[in-house]
Amino acid sequence: MDHRLLEIIACPVCHGKLSYDKENSELICKLDRLAFPVRDGIPVLLENESRALPTEDNK
Repeated sequence: MDHRLLEIIACPVCHGKLSYDKENSELICKLDRLAFPVRDGIPVLLENESRALPTEDNK
């Protein structure tokens, strides 16, 4: 994932910063605990395509 792209895209829910999880090919919003898929190098920033991340207590 291009570092410059990460600087300009934002979470579609809260408009917060996203971080890239290379292992799972996902963009992570830590505030909303959502993971957005990256398919064929293209971020899919749709809330209905995201998956909920487990809370810190469940780890």
